[in-house]
Amino acid sequence: MFKLPDLPYAYEALEPTISANTLHFHHDKHHAAYVNALNGLLPEGDKRPLEAVIREAGPGKVFNNAAQAWNHAFFWDCMSADKAAPSAELTAAINEAFGDLAGLKEKFVAEGVGHFGSGWVWLAVQEGKLVVLSTHDADDTLTKPGVTPLLVCDLWEHAYYLDHQNNRKGFLEAWFDVLPNWTFADAQFAAAKGQGAAWTYPEPA
Repeated sequence: MFKLPDLPYAYEALEPTISANTLHFHHDKHHAAYVNALNGLLPEGDKRPLEAVIREAGPGKVFNNAAQAWNHAFFWDCMSADKAAPSAELTAAINEAFGDLAGLKEKFVAEGVGHFGSGWVWLAVQEGKLVVLSTHDADDTLTKPGVTPLLVCDLWEHAYYLDHQNNRKGFLEAWFDVLPNWTFADAQFAAAKGQGAAWTYPEPA
């Protein structure tokens, strides 16, 4: 049985970009619902890691709930109340791929705004290069061989509507300016190069 991970910060820590009200609904209701639904769909005693469940599920309810449980837990860790900058090594890769951090922001926001409907926008390493990509609904980078995610932002309306209404662009711009956990992204970047393990969802109880 999978558990709902606690937020790595207080509910009000990400204000004003993401309010405590949004986090209470998003984490305590939406994320919890995916975890609970998944547990009801899996065979009793199933001890597979969530990553294996996602990769082995195929289209349908198990995949949708498993992937959404994973995506949300990853999303929480992609944010921090302490504004920082990417490491020198990651900065060099960003400069090579996008020109500079401003170029990455422009690409990231444009990808998120241009994605039709619900989904996720990712900064990832693909075949050794930094890329920005989006996935639809519950889909994530685990279904894409050779891709390691560094950061993700939620494009579902429940992620931003209480705070930003229908202004997805404004949400993404504000999010990118203050909330990315670059220390987390640095660790994922190292893992993509074989230096340490990439992030995984907590093991089932």
